[in-house]
Amino acid sequence: AMAEAGWLAPAHVAAAPAPRPDGARPGPVLSADQDAAARELAAGIDAGFRVTLLDGVTGAGKTEVYFEAIAAALRAGRQALVLLPEIAMSAQWLARFEARFGAPPASWHSELGQGARLRTWRDVASGEARVVVGARSALFLPYRDLGVVVVDEEHEQAFKQEDGVVYHARDMAVVRARLGRIPAVLVSATPS
Repeated sequence: AMAEAGWLAPAHVAAAPAPRPDGARPGPVLSADQDAAARELAAGIDAGFRVTLLDGVTGAGKTEVYFEAIAAALRAGRQALVLLPEIAMSAQWLARFEARFGAPPASWHSELGQGARLRTWRDVASGEARVVVGARSALFLPYRDLGVVVVDEEHEQAFKQEDGVVYHARDMAVVRARLGRIPAVLVSATPS
């Protein structure tokens, strides 16, 4: 009624764009073995489908190695997906990511509210979300140009979906990579 009376007028306010992860930012200095693995993963970004197991003891720097594959995907103008078991989606991992890339990734997990889920879905579909970190259902987002799928802690049982449609997110990540002709990186200290 107030709008009809002319007391109110609609005003469209665009949200300020969120900062985007930057693949050109330098990462930490890697050991010779880490650097060789990182170069191999980065070189595979535009080489089509392949599955790589990144195996190393806890604390060996596997995360920094696969961050190089993400950086390569970003430099190629493509999106990246990192699947983590929800228990591993910690503030520490997110802080590490933001320190490396200068901005946080988009998140997708069960704790997101409906509005945040809708924003993330739209940002993924439009390509605005360059990197998504999420639980197993993040596989099914509508990526515009996915360049790499990383499954961290691939051995975790949390990747098994047993309610409704039964699937294992690790296996589905490999299928998704195959369909998209992109690399999949499986990461674990205790590979399945």
